[in-house]
Amino acid sequence: MTKKFLGYAIPSALAMFVSSLYTIIDGIFVGRGVGDMALAAVTIVMPLTIMLFGIGTMFAVGGGTLVSKNFGAGKDEEGVVVFRQVFKFLLIISTSISLFFAIFSNQVVTVLGATENIKPLSGEYLRYYSMFCIPNLIGISLNSFVRNDGRPKLAMVSTMSGAIANIILDYVFIFPLGMGIKGAAIATGLGQIVTVLIVLPHFIFKRGKLTFGNASLNIKVIKAFTNVGIPSFLAEAAFSVIIYVQNIALVNFIGEIGLSAFSVINYITTNIYMVLLGVTFGAQPLISYNFGAKNSKNMIDVYKISNITALIINIVFTGICFVFGRELIGIFTSDLEIIDIAYNGLNLTNLGFFAVGMNLTTTVYYQAIEVPKYSNLLCVFRSVVFLPVSVFVLGKIFGINGIWLSLLASELLSMILCACIAYVPRYTLKYISQ
Repeated sequence: MTKKFLGYAIPSALAMFVSSLYTIIDGIFVGRGVGDMALAAVTIVMPLTIMLFGIGTMFAVGGGTLVSKNFGAGKDEEGVVVFRQVFKFLLIISTSISLFFAIFSNQVVTVLGATENIKPLSGEYLRYYSMFCIPNLIGISLNSFVRNDGRPKLAMVSTMSGAIANIILDYVFIFPLGMGIKGAAIATGLGQIVTVLIVLPHFIFKRGKLTFGNASLNIKVIKAFTNVGIPSFLAEAAFSVIIYVQNIALVNFIGEIGLSAFSVINYITTNIYMVLLGVTFGAQPLISYNFGAKNSKNMIDVYKISNITALIINIVFTGICFVFGRELIGIFTSDLEIIDIAYNGLNLTNLGFFAVGMNLTTTVYYQAIEVPKYSNLLCVFRSVVFLPVSVFVLGKIFGINGIWLSLLASELLSMILCACIAYVPRYTLKYISQ
């Protein structure tokens, strides 16, 4: 099982790593080419971009879980019908989102906490970013379906190609053309279009089981894949709320310089988060397939291997940041005060990702076996209960260090809650027998 897991997890994690890498390079170009205020402006919009990613993963994991389960049970045609309905519904949703944020970008960034100095840059970034919501969400979804259709390497290639295109266009738009923060948003969108163009032929030319075709929207099917996929949205929403709450707290503690430092931290920690997410994306098709085949041993083995993999990744990443953190931060900014704040915050924030890895694995596991209630509970408590309380209590006690440690506290509490009410090996045997 380990070999098969690695065959899915490595391409998925590598693709997500490259995807996060272009986010980092985007941040470097913004920081060096536009300025520290632009970094703060992007941080204001970040909760929303994470939320959009969550919508994409909701469709991807929800639909992908049902597709793999049907394939595992030998019901290929039913899996194809699910795919077609997911794609059609996603087109409607992504178009609506794109129009809304393009029209109300200034109002949205105000709600997200933009100060008067940052608001024009944040509004401009969101306005142009929202123009590409359709390829953004479709790219996330189709990559997941390609993995569930047995071609994880194609998903990796498409993601990496989009990332490389984004990096090249970032440089061209920000430096030679001087397009500023608008150029960064457009470069990101065009990179997402490249991803979609590479993965589309798999479905158009029928290179797997999943193909495009007519499919009338069925409320029962929509409800089924959204119920399974909602925990993925809530997981990203939880992360979005974490950033939003910390944004507000940092502005109140130390002002806009705190946002600039937090922006750098987010750019760097995006690496570890996306790689951990990639591991869970790689595990999901295997868990769902074996759930359809009623093979509980393989399901639990994949869960354990995922957690061990996440632990190893966290150890390596935390060590690199501890040793080379100042140098990494210095790539984004030359401001010594920002570097000092960000280095301290980075090392404290990284501790929380050890628990994040296990929580992500558990969330996706329960989605993969179509028991989303535990995933939903975990996500809600992470963001709505544990995180705000942790920021408030630890901020009062430890000041800015308490804000950095709030991620660790909220994720540990979430992990303990999940272990108490939804122990994976026990519940696997319960639900597989139904």
